[in-house]
Amino acid sequence: MSKQNLTLVFVHGYSVVDLTTYGELPLRLKNEAAARNINLEVEEIFLGKYISFQDEVKLADVSRAFQSAIHIQLKKLLDKGGRFMCITHSTGGPVVREWFQFYYAGKKEVCPMSHLIMLAPANFGSALAQLGKGRLSRMKTWFQGVEPGQGVLDWLELGSKDAWEVNEDWIFKGENYIGNDQTFPFVLTGQSIDRKFYDHLNAYTGELGSDGVIRVAAANLNSRYINLVQTADRLNISKYQEAPKTAFRIISGKAHGGDTMGIQNSVKKRLTDKKSQETVDSIFRCIQVNDKASYTKLTKAFAEENIIVQERELVEKQEKRFVKDRFFIHDRYFQVIFKVTDEQGYPVNDFDLLLLGPNHDPGNLPEGFFKDRQRNQICPNVITYYFNFDLMVGCEAVIDPESKKVIREAQPGISELGVQVIPRPQDGFVRYMPCTLHAHTELMDKMVDPNSTTMLEIKLKRLVSDKVFQLVPVEGDKMPKENFKKTKCGEGLVE
Repeated sequence: MSKQNLTLVFVHGYSVVDLTTYGELPLRLKNEAAARNINLEVEEIFLGKYISFQDEVKLADVSRAFQSAIHIQLKKLLDKGGRFMCITHSTGGPVVREWFQFYYAGKKEVCPMSHLIMLAPANFGSALAQLGKGRLSRMKTWFQGVEPGQGVLDWLELGSKDAWEVNEDWIFKGENYIGNDQTFPFVLTGQSIDRKFYDHLNAYTGELGSDGVIRVAAANLNSRYINLVQTADRLNISKYQEAPKTAFRIISGKAHGGDTMGIQNSVKKRLTDKKSQETVDSIFRCIQVNDKASYTKLTKAFAEENIIVQERELVEKQEKRFVKDRFFIHDRYFQVIFKVTDEQGYPVNDFDLLLLGPNHDPGNLPEGFFKDRQRNQICPNVITYYFNFDLMVGCEAVIDPESKKVIREAQPGISELGVQVIPRPQDGFVRYMPCTLHAHTELMDKMVDPNSTTMLEIKLKRLVSDKVFQLVPVEGDKMPKENFKKTKCGEGLVE
């Protein structure tokens, strides 16, 4: 039987300036394919290079340029009906997803990309993107002779408009995007921190539940959308949708980058390199998917393996001389992207958002469950919260595997959750009214899921004063001379 010839296209991440970023991964896959007793052979490898370090370049521009590049460089393959497999790292994932959505998602035309294998993709952005826009980042890139790449960072910032749109589309329509005529998407990511890259001025580089750059929850495409709508002083769940089940694997001991732990560039070309065998094996398992049934089977297998990996990596012990050993507990985390608008679609930029525990009391929320909050700089009506899943739902005591001593006592957790929005202004000609979704198991069940992202849109009632527009009758033959510059808004509202 003749072997299936593979064409692999690699797409790098943000702010890359040379092709060494791919390390030896492309050569390792070629060597593995030749050595394994499988019906596959890597025939051609293409290394993508794109501009992300010029401020005027948007991520959508890169996606459009990708379409042009494949039709030039892969013309012979595409002309004979061939297809390629794409392996991306970090920002490369959103680049190719934007390209797929714009040109092929839901279209009758067969997508030329059969498999999309994303390594540590920033599918829901990165908390580091906002810091990349800061003064220190601008100074650093200036010394390197490049710009920070503001256009791409805008997409990568948590809660960006473009990321919201592509992920909302995926949640509602993604089931139709998976298959032989569309593509098979996969996400592989690590949850380990390479401590030698930890920046003491930037805690995100050591954030638990991440690989030092991308949160596990932000890489995973297994997400959901919730819509809360205001009625009087209450919020009600009006819409709920889960994304299609997507193949997602957490790789043991891998960080975002670096030649020691990096999920991409730590891979060595020699077959005897065992430290990255799990990464390589997972990629080949993705490559060998050839229909919806095998995709579903691998998705389930990956989910079961994730449980084992996260149990095994729960406790990280950092041994130090002359000082007490330090423990890092690698709990599971999740994030919620809150977007607050009104019924007319206008953003509500000024608001307080409170989570409510049992008995509708914020004070009953579990201690330590809240880890981070970041407001989008361009869209201030969008704010991303980052939570410790295990502390929220409760977990068993954590034991040091070596000494058998208790590192953390068992945590009770909660089973009910609510949310309260206090918007502003609350007076004036156009105003808003506070509203609450009281703590209940329904919101808890729908919103809280480990290693994932929930997109939660809150639509408030836009209250318009009936004094915004009035009709004044003309009596007799004299025109009224009323000056309405100082009109009061009053209590009446437009129906």
